[in-house]
Amino acid sequence: MNPLSATDRQFLKQFAIVVAGLHVVALFLLGFAFWIYGHHPPPAAPDEKQSTLARIAPVGAVYAGETGRAAALAAQERARSAAAGAVAYGGTKDGKTIFDNLCHACHETGVLGAPKVGDASAWGPRVSQGLDVLFNHAINGFQGKTGTMPPRGGNPALSDDQVKAAVQWMVAQVKK
Repeated sequence: MNPLSATDRQFLKQFAIVVAGLHVVALFLLGFAFWIYGHHPPPAAPDEKQSTLARIAPVGAVYAGETGRAAALAAQERARSAAAGAVAYGGTKDGKTIFDNLCHACHETGVLGAPKVGDASAWGPRVSQGLDVLFNHAINGFQGKTGTMPPRGGNPALSDDQVKAAVQWMVAQVKK
């Protein structure tokens, strides 16, 4: 057994008193905080009901039969007209600008089988089909053995002329 000296016992006694005092202060502060919170609850968000309704709103709709087909067509037409009202990239018809803003994401990395810009071996078979086929695939989208092209490169706000300008710019990079 290792007996403690009188000074060590005195230190431990005072240290225990300090720790116990700190616990009492902490418990008092916690009780005070709960009392304040109970008497002053946080304000409710003014648009809480609307945000809750927006969060739980359905994300889609089911269309069945002729009535559903008509509703689906109307929804598609509304989406098309909304997209037609938007002008992508300030309406520019500079193929390089459109490429730099949108097309580069796939056509510089080869994502989804996209032919890389300047790669003549990848573009050759596509160009041999003719520009009209390339325009059609770029505007309406394409899924085939050679890759996938989303309609309008994934940006429905692009006009047909803008898509054609981007395709022509990419094809010109192969012919350099």
